Amino acid sequence: MSMNSDTQDDNVNVSEVPNKPIDISDQSMESINTEFSVDGANGENETISSSNLTLEDLQAAYTALLQEKESLQQQYIRIAADFDNFRKRQTRDQEDLRLQLTCSTLESILPVVDNFERARQQLDPQTEEGQELHRSYQGLYKQLVDVFKQIGVSPMRVEGELFDPNLHEAVLREPSDICSEDTITEELQRGYQLNGKVLRHALVKVSMGPGPKIENDELSSEISTDEINQSIS
Repeated sequence: MSMNSDTQDDNVNVSEVPNKPIDISDQSMESINTEFSVDGANGENETISSSNLTLEDLQAAYTALLQEKESLQQQYIRIAADFDNFRKRQTRDQEDLRLQLTCSTLESILPVVDNFERARQQLDPQTEEGQELHRSYQGLYKQLVDVFKQIGVSPMRVEGELFDPNLHEAVLREPSDICSEDTITEELQRGYQLNGKVLRHALVKVSMGPGPKIENDELSSEISTDEINQSIS
């Protein structure tokens, strides 16, 4: 029985608890006031108490956060643009370096190609031995041309074309009754291009156009004058 009575005493009836109002003094409110910091528009860290916040304070804090967000977004855009420009510049520099190395290598090979073509042109395919050697040279030359095509190298075809200082280098100029002025009459050294860019200028002979001619009337008048002078003497 004593145990039951102890248990009943421990169970408190909620209805028996007096309903008294809770007295909250100003001092107790100050103890539970919270504070938080907001970065102002001028970058200064401002501490704002929740008990002192007004609508204007909230609007100012919101405006400051919007400005900070806009500033960070602009910084991100600038950094992304700078990185993209850096990546493009690095790619372009690598391509330029690769092109320079390719051009330097090909320029050292072109004189060998010139000598090969000269030797091929001097072959005499009339004899059986000459024909066999000519076929061998033709096969090697075809392989060389195929390799050049794969790299992007193409020879210039200049005879009959107008002289272009961007592509050609005039070594000789001579009068011509057949070709008009500034027309290439002969290729002295073959030029090459690499992917549309000049690898080596072609050395050419250029026409100056028809040379000076003596008119028939002037020639006949000179002959008549000479005959008259001879008859007088």
